[in-house]
Amino acid sequence: MKPFLNDILKVMQREYQRFGTRATYAFFTFLGPLIAFILVIWLFSYNVPRELPVALVDLDHTSLSRKLASAADATPIADLQAYPDIAAAKRALMEGKADAIFLIPSETEEKVLGGRQAEVILYLNNTNVLKGGLITSGVMKSCLTISGGIQVLSQTKKGEAWDQALEATMPVMPDTHILFNPFINYSYFLASMLLPVMLIVFVLMGSVYAIGTELKQGTGIQWLESAGGNIWTALLGKMLPYTLIFLVQAWIMDLLLFHYLEVPLHGHLHVLLVTQFLLILSYQSLAVFLIALTYNLRLSLSLAAAYTMMALTFSGLTYPLADMPPLARSFASLFPFTYYLQNFIGQAMRNEPVTNGIVPMAWLWAFILLGILFVPRLRYLLKEEKYWGRI
Repeated sequence: MKPFLNDILKVMQREYQRFGTRATYAFFTFLGPLIAFILVIWLFSYNVPRELPVALVDLDHTSLSRKLASAADATPIADLQAYPDIAAAKRALMEGKADAIFLIPSETEEKVLGGRQAEVILYLNNTNVLKGGLITSGVMKSCLTISGGIQVLSQTKKGEAWDQALEATMPVMPDTHILFNPFINYSYFLASMLLPVMLIVFVLMGSVYAIGTELKQGTGIQWLESAGGNIWTALLGKMLPYTLIFLVQAWIMDLLLFHYLEVPLHGHLHVLLVTQFLLILSYQSLAVFLIALTYNLRLSLSLAAAYTMMALTFSGLTYPLADMPPLARSFASLFPFTYYLQNFIGQAMRNEPVTNGIVPMAWLWAFILLGILFVPRLRYLLKEEKYWGRI
């Protein structure tokens, strides 16, 4: 046992010396993740989108149209800006100065007072689905409130009691309870996904770089010799410092999420911590797989960058996995991040039982096993000179 520990310490000492020779090591392990975390936190510092610009075109110029405009402007989502006609409002929409056009046609009040149906129109730039949905919800709810009030007043003038008029106007009253993310907080929705994505980018690329430079520089033999010729000792001694560093980065991420952004943690913290540990090991194991498969540092780094970014696409958070084609759903299973996200949402948002986290963690172990299977191949590459020096 003592020789084994001594060999690990020798490898760690050697890695510490290599760490100080290139700034790239510091960027992948320290600076890169922290800069990425700060950038994401800054982007979502307001938590909820507010005061989205909406062009108002009031062609009616009546007390009712002013009430409609005032009610829409009172919502926290919309910031109404008046335009003289639809052409000017359209120019603002095309130039990106407005996200929607709220048009109140002429004769709106006249139709309402005459007992006829009147329409107000919302032209929406729905290229950004999230903003479009928020504007639609905010403006339309304000219009429905005004419309309901008009109907209630009309019924009371006919002699009905207020309660009866209200029930007649809205015989079915929706009672909505938002179970998860009740404040429509985008920190809960996007920051909780982007922060771990930033982490896995640097875990995978940093691990690929640490292993791949041994092949590129032809120092694999010295690396193995420092471990007494044992590839398992060599890998453990090399990867252990990075594992600990990335674990600390993950804890910093947790502090930012749960304390600074105040993302709820309704479930079991220890399940999340174990899942994060397995996530880091999974991507470090995938680094072994990529280097052993390509024996090319540049290609491995390119594949690592693409692979981690694709994890975001197929995570199922922005577009439901259940609605994806079968082929796309099968792609989602190829990324450890998918299983991490299942446990994160299950524990942080839903307070699921601990047993629900077992299957996602088992899948993370499968990725770790994949890297382990390619360790003998890596040992062969390190000892064969024909694989050295490739960019």
